[in-house]
Amino acid sequence: MSLSRALGAPGRAADSLVAGLADLDPRAAQAVGLPTDRLWADPGPDAVETRADLARTALADLHATGVQTGPAEVLRRALTERLTSDLELHDSGFTPGLVAPLASPAHAVLSGLESAVREPDRLLEGLAEVPAALGAYAERLEAAAAHGYVAPARQSRTLAAQLLRWADPAADDRLGRLLTRTGAPEGSAPHTRLERAREACRDLASWLLTAHAPRGSATDAVGAGLYRTTAGAFLGTEVDLDETYAYGWELLDELTARAEGLALALGCSGLAEAEALLDARPEGLVPVGPELVAWVEERTARAARTLDGVVLDVPAAIPLEAVLAAPGSGSIYYSPPDPAGTRPGRVVWSTPTGAQRVPVWREVSTVLHEGVPGHHLQHAVTAATTTLHPWQRHLCHVHGHAEGWAHYVEGRAGAWGLLEDPAEQLGTVLAQRWRAARIVVDMGLHLDLPVPANPFTQATRWEPGVGVEVLTQAAGCDEETARFEVVRYLGWPGQALAFALGARLWEDAREAALTRGLDEHAFHAQALSLGPMGMAPLRATLAEAARA
Repeated sequence: MSLSRALGAPGRAADSLVAGLADLDPRAAQAVGLPTDRLWADPGPDAVETRADLARTALADLHATGVQTGPAEVLRRALTERLTSDLELHDSGFTPGLVAPLASPAHAVLSGLESAVREPDRLLEGLAEVPAALGAYAERLEAAAAHGYVAPARQSRTLAAQLLRWADPAADDRLGRLLTRTGAPEGSAPHTRLERAREACRDLASWLLTAHAPRGSATDAVGAGLYRTTAGAFLGTEVDLDETYAYGWELLDELTARAEGLALALGCSGLAEAEALLDARPEGLVPVGPELVAWVEERTARAARTLDGVVLDVPAAIPLEAVLAAPGSGSIYYSPPDPAGTRPGRVVWSTPTGAQRVPVWREVSTVLHEGVPGHHLQHAVTAATTTLHPWQRHLCHVHGHAEGWAHYVEGRAGAWGLLEDPAEQLGTVLAQRWRAARIVVDMGLHLDLPVPANPFTQATRWEPGVGVEVLTQAAGCDEETARFEVVRYLGWPGQALAFALGARLWEDAREAALTRGLDEHAFHAQALSLGPMGMAPLRATLAEAARA
């Protein structure tokens, strides 16, 4: 039986959705094997409305199908939740008016160009399309503003600064560095395209600063109404705001106690002394450059060898590479491979400005989070699961599911033999404490919640500077990274909850599976085979499996 027949009515609804998206988004086209010249999804206002119309049509079809069985029901639940969340974000104005320091359409344009770096002709075609794409994005923001939604001013100013760095030969110059790799000589037609792309970045930055930011609010907080919508969409479930804020502080207390205990076990008087001691160890410092890239790739490969066939199965079909981004431009993140398989998955790392060497005891946990057994493994397993619909394999992304899994495996790293020494154990706890701090910083800033007595700040009310203070104290990160993180939370209200809350779901599901007699390997195989979905449908599906 073909996959389409096996998935029944939900499969047909997903087929129609992906077919419509294929005209707008290269990932959708590649997911179903269609040729495409696009390097990024259409960022314009008409495309935004077309996506919403496609979602409404597919959602109506799903509501008419009723409950299914087996994989068809898994698809129905996942697709229904995603389309419902997507439409709520659209109708709130958040998606049409999105300006965020890691997730704007401008970032999608840059990512598309970077994906074509090994195809010089395609890269040059993409450079020629940058002015139209960034112009369409500005039109989209104008349309959103006309309908009453404008992102807070800080987000527009931050994106403008990023655009200027991308286009500045004396700064980041991510556009110029792409063309350098093609070997095109100065003064050639490719360089003319590069200059026009740089000018388009500068034009959009100027428009953001002079036209868009002034009409945005000086207040970053979005308030409880929009926060419930965005947080629910990022997690794929309703969020109990009071319980979650309290849980964040409880988790911080628990992890702080664990960190202090590990510091004492290292022979130090406290956590501050342990961090200073470990940061200064020459053997724990890796130079920024090829050595750091090699370290990331080696640790990922080692994790795959340790875990494969024991705790989970590691597909070998999708390679992973590490890439260093411009210093100070963001944190470590994962960029998945394209559905066509023309480029590998990537761990992208922006080190602090001026850093010459990195104390990697702090970073092992995050590398595992982004690579194997975290995001890269999850993407590889999903892409290799042929019983899933192409929409599930390549287009469905839920932060609570993905970040929850990656944070869950961080917490299991010690038990799985992925940490080498007590220093890396401490680094893992500090990384987890960072994720817990994200909960309270994100919720506190957006919801104007009181700050209880705590060891990280004396402040009693939240503002961005307090968020920076809590992150530097709780996670030990540098102030530049903490400032970027706070702006990221302000532009993505509720996304920061996905890590710890998603991990809590995975941990609960694992305990339930062990109770009913499964081992970890069997549980992971079963859960990952379901594909990505919101936390609510995942919780329901795993609970049904436990009762079966």
